[in-house]
Amino acid sequence: MRAGEGEADADPEAIARQICLRLLTVAPRTRAQLADALRRRDVPESAADAVLGRFADVKLIDDTMFAQAWVESRHYGRGLSRRALASELRQRGVPSEDIDSAVSRLDPEQELATAEALVARRLAGTRGQPPQARIRRLMGVLARKGYPQALAYRVIRTALEQDRADQAAEGSRLADLALEEAMVGLADAETEADAEPQEQDYAG
Repeated sequence: MRAGEGEADADPEAIARQICLRLLTVAPRTRAQLADALRRRDVPESAADAVLGRFADVKLIDDTMFAQAWVESRHYGRGLSRRALASELRQRGVPSEDIDSAVSRLDPEQELATAEALVARRLAGTRGQPPQARIRRLMGVLARKGYPQALAYRVIRTALEQDRADQAAEGSRLADLALEEAMVGLADAETEADAEPQEQDYAG
């Protein structure tokens, strides 16, 4: 229902409250998101401001808490970088100071660790591909999460170098095991040969 529909004496603030409560029941919203929804429903600006102000006073809407929860959920759940998170919050109308405060809770070491974990999960799937193809694929993973190119290159280079060392060590270990098995087999064969009756030469 639009604010102008229904009874002529319909209370715009009552309509605004209903719209906001219905939206907040589905998911948390920023003040800007609710204001946009009220504007699309032709709720008068004065009524919208009054309702949104009261909702903010009782913490039914709280952009600071929204931003912090968004960063926590989207970083640890989706692996998004600080830059990507800030962009998403701006799109939802969160004030700059709340964005900066929320994003600053992720220190560079945490962001680096998350980038490394993202690459580690995809690394095995790139084995057997040419090096440049592996790099492009892994760069795409981090780029979609919003990580800076310089950080992405550093993380991927370290991961590929470690993977190469691990593969070389694994190959050496398998070769050592194969040699050990061969030596055991040779020793068993030698033992069996020693146990067999030997032909004797008799003179005359």
